[in-house]
Amino acid sequence: MQFAALCWRLKSGRLEVCLITSRTRKRWIIPKGWPMHKQTPAAAAATEAFEEAGLSGDAVDQCLGVYTYSKPQKVDNAPIVTLVYPLHVKNVHSSWPEQHERRRKWFTQRKAAKKLSEPELKRIVATFNPKKTLR
Repeated sequence: MQFAALCWRLKSGRLEVCLITSRTRKRWIIPKGWPMHKQTPAAAAATEAFEEAGLSGDAVDQCLGVYTYSKPQKVDNAPIVTLVYPLHVKNVHSSWPEQHERRRKWFTQRKAAKKLSEPELKRIVATFNPKKTLR
């Protein structure tokens, strides 16, 4: 199981979603990672958003949905279940731990959904409504 951050902001009244590239295949994805000791799922997702995308803000402990993907392993592919948490981005950092390994880009909600591969994740991004997240 992994935790992912749907990183969003409002720019000129329009919802934008930040995507990053995966390290190896350079596909568009959202920041995600493994559970972290003594961190809530949303806090772990927020940590990944900073490390992988250089983004920080307000994480909400409200799961937006779940998607699955296969992570290539040495012998076979491992099925991974990923829970997605919203992160309202307040700071876009100019330097971050994985900046030389990934690309970061803001998209409209519709374009972001189209760039993603996993059908469940596409749906989560396409139907995301920040007004419905707990505060």
